[in-house]
Amino acid sequence: MTTPLVEYRHEHPLDPVDVARVFDRSGIKRPTQDLPRIARMFGAPSLVLSAWVEGQLVGLARSLTDQAYCCYLSDLAVDKDYQGLGIGRALVERTQALIGDEVSLILLAAPNAMSYYPALGFQLADNAFVVRRKR
Repeated sequence: MTTPLVEYRHEHPLDPVDVARVFDRSGIKRPTQDLPRIARMFGAPSLVLSAWVEGQLVGLARSLTDQAYCCYLSDLAVDKDYQGLGIGRALVERTQALIGDEVSLILLAAPNAMSYYPALGFQLADNAFVVRRKR
């Protein structure tokens, strides 16, 4: 496969159907059968970056941030056909560039992605807590 030309967009509107497709094809679990919920997830986030190849959404990063102290990277997903091309790294780097050096970037990793994030500069935190969603 030749390396595709990837276009990155900031705050570009995303169709919930396209978002669900990328989630399903990325391997991470999200409520993709509930398109109204996907639409709500992307309706008011603080920061959305997306990656496109030939007009098709292939990757996304969705974060919630106060732009001053912390940023929670809630979703990072890349279509499996485009993984390994640096798209996830580029989405994280672009997120970091937009939030700046005063803001901590925080995420909860899926179990199968635990080895991915240290390569992007993330450090494992042992002081986090979570109240899990019921559905």
